[in-house]
Amino acid sequence: MSVVAEMNQFKKNVLMFFDRPLEPIFMPKCEGKVHFRLPASYYPDKYKTAIDFVKDWITRDCDETVDVPEIQPPDLTLPLQLDFYDEFSMFVPAHREMAKSLIHILMNAKNLEEFQCLAIFCQMRINPSLFNYALSVAILNRKDTKGINIPSFAELFPGKFIDPWVLECARKAVAILLPDQRKPITIPQNYTAASFEPEQRVAYFREDIGVNLHHWHWHLVYPMDANDLSIIDKDRRGELFYYMHQQIIARYNIERYCNNLSHVVPYDLKSPIEEGYFPKMNSKVASRAWPPRFTNTTMYNLDRPDVQVRIDLSDMFRYRDNIEQAIENMEVILPGGGTMSLEGDKGIDVLGNLIEASALSPNKGYYGDYHNGGHLFISYSHDPENRYLEKFAVMGDPTTAMRDPVFYRWHTHIDNLFQLYKSKLPPYTKNELEWSGVSVHSVGVESAAGASALRTQWERSALRLDRGLDFAKLGSVLGTVTHLTHHDFVYAITVENTRVHEVTGTVRLFMAPTQNDKGDWLKFEEQRRLMIELDKFTHPIPVGRSTISRRSLDSSVTIPYDRTFRPQSERPGEPGFAEAAAFDFCGCGWPHHLLIPKGTASGFAMTLFCMITNWEEDRVAQDLVGACNDAASYCGIRDRKYPDRRAMGFPFDRRAPANVLKEFLTLNMATSDIIIRFKDEIRDHQNKD
Repeated sequence: MSVVAEMNQFKKNVLMFFDRPLEPIFMPKCEGKVHFRLPASYYPDKYKTAIDFVKDWITRDCDETVDVPEIQPPDLTLPLQLDFYDEFSMFVPAHREMAKSLIHILMNAKNLEEFQCLAIFCQMRINPSLFNYALSVAILNRKDTKGINIPSFAELFPGKFIDPWVLECARKAVAILLPDQRKPITIPQNYTAASFEPEQRVAYFREDIGVNLHHWHWHLVYPMDANDLSIIDKDRRGELFYYMHQQIIARYNIERYCNNLSHVVPYDLKSPIEEGYFPKMNSKVASRAWPPRFTNTTMYNLDRPDVQVRIDLSDMFRYRDNIEQAIENMEVILPGGGTMSLEGDKGIDVLGNLIEASALSPNKGYYGDYHNGGHLFISYSHDPENRYLEKFAVMGDPTTAMRDPVFYRWHTHIDNLFQLYKSKLPPYTKNELEWSGVSVHSVGVESAAGASALRTQWERSALRLDRGLDFAKLGSVLGTVTHLTHHDFVYAITVENTRVHEVTGTVRLFMAPTQNDKGDWLKFEEQRRLMIELDKFTHPIPVGRSTISRRSLDSSVTIPYDRTFRPQSERPGEPGFAEAAAFDFCGCGWPHHLLIPKGTASGFAMTLFCMITNWEEDRVAQDLVGACNDAASYCGIRDRKYPDRRAMGFPFDRRAPANVLKEFLTLNMATSDIIIRFKDEIRDHQNKD
């Protein structure tokens, strides 16, 4: 076998670690076709007695055997501190240390063969959630594993995304019916609260599989901690933390307006949480239900020796005060007593890493683990002293946190800190906003709903469930999920270039509501914070007047439908190759079916905004050949710099001396009024490839 063929075989083998993740690796993989033949030293004590049974019975029908060589066992002292059947959370500092240790082991493997061996050895011993997280981070950051299609987390751990009743139905289906006899199982659209509960009106957004996959995948691409800081220290990481979450809050508020709900009220840990949340999901790792939170739950000091967490609320308030003081002074105090300026282009990046707080925080001892600590306080609010031996609730896991209404309240508080910082920056000058010689005369949309109108409705899509049915019979079984979607549309932009030569522009498209839930017209300051980015792309602008057309499907914000719903095993191409549209980094992005807010049956009024800036001033010199850059706005580009020199959210990231949007416009900007009409009907998804 050639070196290239051998490497590709190892890459295919790595994919098998994601197949039915709770089963030990010696169980048949790839629909029962492949068997890893392990030396006896690999088997942990709990499986020692099964060695002969595995060899003689479990693997007798496999078509392919992968022989695994002996290795020097790694030191797993730290990651083994997490019980195999416990929950894992990157918000828990002790769990982060365990993950750091395991990532370090996998990253330091000398080659793919050693990487495979170490992963096999660890898989049978390490908590499955911890193992899958560390394995995924290592795959994303090792040079020899890039291009591997990591399966959707919803396939691996469906219990974090859907009603457990569905999984029971799926397990019965695979036990009783042949594959061609199994019908898709309907996943309920609303099952966490009654329809008269106000927050349930936006459950379709909070509990959307694509939304929660996006949040999980972003934190996978941008982990908080690692021994090798190059894994953490990616271009403009702290600013991305700010901008990605700011856009989530803006999008959520617009959905609330569409459903006659008011703007999110920030939550700062002081008062009781008015909203209850009952997730009605089971953790298949811990084999217990995710804890609920009752209405008007109050925060108390955290004393959880089971996860080595002891934090007083006063500590959190002190950290907040220190952060606000840093913003007021526009400088951060360093551990040695020096200071770091928050002025200039890098200030928001420093602040983002400080508030989160990632391993890049310039002074975690003084500014604390503020963002992560808030998640911990809320996630343990039902049992802050471990009196009832309850695990953390959904706010303790990036995969599930966005399901809870309080996520948006906590992150509104976090965003207010960033907005406080942005208010300290001077408004953009006319010269910073204008582009002499280029004028945007109009911007609009064209769709099946007509000119200046967009159409949304429900759509039914399939989700593969059998990857997550550990210790069940083999064979595919699907679930069908109903989610919001929109009809495709095209932007039409009329631009005029009065220069003597063709130029290249950066086209920036945003959208915001014109009124709040009460029907009050929004002032510029309110509207700019609700501007959601729809697209950003470069385009040549010839001399004279011309029209730019751009499909909504090509958005720089979203990932294609396939990366959210279609099983990755069914994607075109050979697993492990770049041409298979690698899911790893490319899986990070906002779900395309939620590019556009829901709207209303009568039509929800929005303002579409277009700005064209000088690409020569925006451009970042780098080679993008082979890079995954189709959802760069919220996720950046793997192994590259963020593809825009401007501040994220420009030109709406700063205050401006304007009362209404019209007063803010320059010649290279244009707006139009559009209507989003929602049709309360369900259509089946139709593949377009």
